[in-house]
Amino acid sequence: MRLWRLFTSVNFAVVQIVAVAVLAVFGMTIRQLPGFAFRSAADYATEMNKLRSIYEPVLKVGGVDLLERLQLFHVFTSTPFSVALLVLAISILLCTLDRTPRLWQQSATIRVVQPDAYFDPKLPDRVSIAAGPGLTPGAVTTALRRGRFSVREVVGPAGATFVYGDRNRWTKLATLISHLGLILFLVAGLVTARFGDEQGLVVAEGDTLTVQPIGTPGLLLVQNLGFDAPGLDTGSPSDFTTDLAVYSDGVQLARKTIRVNDPLTAGGYTFHQNGFGPAPDIEIRSTLDDSVLWSGPVPLTDAAGGRPFGAIPIPGRPYGLELLLDRGEGGVGTLFALPYAVRGTLPDGTPDVIEAPFPYAVVNGATVNMEGLDLSLSLRGFSQYTLLIAKRDPGQPIVWAAFLSLIVGLAITFYLPRRRIWARLRADGRLDLVGRADRQVDFDREFGSLIDALVAARATPRPDRGAVP
Repeated sequence: MRLWRLFTSVNFAVVQIVAVAVLAVFGMTIRQLPGFAFRSAADYATEMNKLRSIYEPVLKVGGVDLLERLQLFHVFTSTPFSVALLVLAISILLCTLDRTPRLWQQSATIRVVQPDAYFDPKLPDRVSIAAGPGLTPGAVTTALRRGRFSVREVVGPAGATFVYGDRNRWTKLATLISHLGLILFLVAGLVTARFGDEQGLVVAEGDTLTVQPIGTPGLLLVQNLGFDAPGLDTGSPSDFTTDLAVYSDGVQLARKTIRVNDPLTAGGYTFHQNGFGPAPDIEIRSTLDDSVLWSGPVPLTDAAGGRPFGAIPIPGRPYGLELLLDRGEGGVGTLFALPYAVRGTLPDGTPDVIEAPFPYAVVNGATVNMEGLDLSLSLRGFSQYTLLIAKRDPGQPIVWAAFLSLIVGLAITFYLPRRRIWARLRADGRLDLVGRADRQVDFDREFGSLIDALVAARATPRPDRGAVP
């Protein structure tokens, strides 16, 4: 019972909402790890190093370590946030269960016969109409049914007849539908946080890339079959599209030319066109045995001095190449390659990188030998990479159900409020009325119309002008 009272307490609900809000503020304020950072330990370390370079100058190493342990660099997929959503959902569910018997009792229990004090004209929304030949139980019933009221008639004490009209009797139960919507919203957030996936995929033209970690059953791969950006040569592309294919276990699931706001959905993921950039097509060979160490486009996803920049480790060698794309004399595209090597880790946790004293420059169709490295670099052409956002959101159908439940519940509650009329026709023919509504939605007008109809039905003949009052 203590747990029940705790979870059905409004104060506890406020505390939970504040806790979720505080975590959400952290998630929106602190830069979060991208989804692909959790694909491997190496990806996680790389992305965390980027965050450390941002926050360690201010928070120091200890502060960043504390934020990492508290999972504040991935708040919306963290254990505290998931637990907070789960507890809030349970609390709303228990509050709903706690209110359901009372709501049912209020809607199901109807008291037609009311005591004399209930019809006291000094109270609000009370009317008393003088007796008349037209004021009969049948006239009252007819007037109520014209107003779409369901009617009950009971003969009470002292020869009085009680007529009860009820409209939208079960409206209060619509609160349960709204509560269901809130619960579904929280469940959707929890499902998406724990089982959803969102990550950026950089796929050069002609290349393939895995969507999920290697070893995942039904592993998905995407292939960039072609990229097009009309007007790119002028510097003002009018559109950009990617001919994208999705495979699972070697079988093509779907293929489509996607563009912004026209994604491809396959294998439980939706692939959105998000951006593009240059990817020079290079070939790296060993000058010792002429073996190919690398062959293909290299996406330049970063920038240095406003120019496309990227890096590539050379397979089988303890060093790599930093690549910078620029325009040389006459506007000719030139690729600058600067060898680098990682000697270890600095005290602040960042890589200790040494670079060659000067870069090598190569133009389209040319080859340059890198003396001392036993390498040759050939630039075979320029292509483009496409940046995709792959998103899997298992909570999306639940969100739509939650939205529908919330809208339906609120619409019923606010636009179909309950109206009730109690009428008592005394033995002497006088009619007493009481009108009640959960919310005042033109009820004064409706109640006034009913009174006008009953006054008209009263049909009391005018007294003779010569008669003594």
